[in-house]
Amino acid sequence: QVQVAESGGGSVQPGGSLTLSCRTSGYTYVNYCLAWFRQAPGKEREWVANEDESAEAVQGRFTGSLGDAKNTLALQMNSLKPEDTAMYFCAAGRCGDGYTIWGQGTQVTVSS
Repeated sequence: QVQVAESGGGSVQPGGSLTLSCRTSGYTYVNYCLAWFRQAPGKEREWVANEDESAEAVQGRFTGSLGDAKNTLALQMNSLKPEDTAMYFCAAGRCGDGYTIWGQGTQVTVSS
C-alpha cells in the first residue's frame, strides 16, 4: 500500500523560491504515478504539476522532477507570487486510474 508524505512548505516573500518534496512508501511495488495539487482558501483544488508537465498558471516557474528511485517527486517553485499561496498536496494513484492516495499537505505562503 502506497503512503505519501510532503515536506518543504513555508513562508516566503514574492519572487522567492521553495522546493517541496513528496516521498512515498510502497511506490516501487506497483505502477503508481505522482502529482502535485494545491488548494487555496475558497477555491477548488487544482492540479499543479508532475514530472512531465505543469499547469498553465505555473509554467515557467514550477518544475516537477521524479527521483531516480521513482518514489519521490520534487516540486521546484521559483518566482513565487502571492496567488501561489495554498496548501500543496502530493497525490499518488495507479497510472491512468486517477489519484487515490493523498498526503496531509504542506502550506506555502507567499507574502511581503
